[in-house]
Amino acid sequence: MVAPIGEQAVNAIAGLIDHTLLRPDATRDDIVKICREARQYNFASVCVNPYWAPLVAAELAGSRVKVCCVVGFPLGATSTEAKVAETEAALRVGAQEIDMVQNVGALRGGDHDAVRSDIRAVVAVAHRGGAIVKVILETALLDDHQKVTACLLAKMAKADFVKTSTGFGPAGATAHDVELMRKTVGPNMGVKASGGIRTLEDFKKMTAAGATRIGASAGVKIVEACAGSQKETAAPQETDSGY
Repeated sequence: MVAPIGEQAVNAIAGLIDHTLLRPDATRDDIVKICREARQYNFASVCVNPYWAPLVAAELAGSRVKVCCVVGFPLGATSTEAKVAETEAALRVGAQEIDMVQNVGALRGGDHDAVRSDIRAVVAVAHRGGAIVKVILETALLDDHQKVTACLLAKMAKADFVKTSTGFGPAGATAHDVELMRKTVGPNMGVKASGGIRTLEDFKKMTAAGATRIGASAGVKIVEACAGSQKETAAPQETDSGY
């Protein structure tokens, strides 16, 4: 059975969203709630801190929704060994996607070999375990030249995506940054926009700029807004009565 056009649009939007909860005060009940929302709306993944990965894997068992864990979060300044250990631990308990924070200070300081090798080490472990890697650049801390360099280093290290922000930096995703990242990595690498994406309009701006994944804690709001707009479009239009 072919889904109605409206339903297709809603499902397409949901399938690009990483339903995210990274607050340090999140509780077990909070995590279970977002997992149930993710199953209901068929989001791409549920993105959480590593402690919650076993619970998320259990809650999402049998669904198509992926388990996504952050690594080196939120500063990116842990050692490569620590990031690799975090990745290995996350994979053991069911993670299928790894969102790692690059070493922002090393990038800003021009130590490009360190940045590339840091990413490459995580990518190697993740890919062996069948997981993909998204590299968080924390774009608000970088100028455009540094953003381009970070994208190229992530691509050289065989990462699967570049990602704008942790959501804990001074600012989140912008359409300018997403467009710059897409232009830099080309058409075959993923670009994830995250940080401050709260509305359907925000979502549309980011995907129009080239994002192929959206990280948001407002995923339900975005999808329901899409469903509402589809219903409005499908409803018969009232004629002008002249009053």
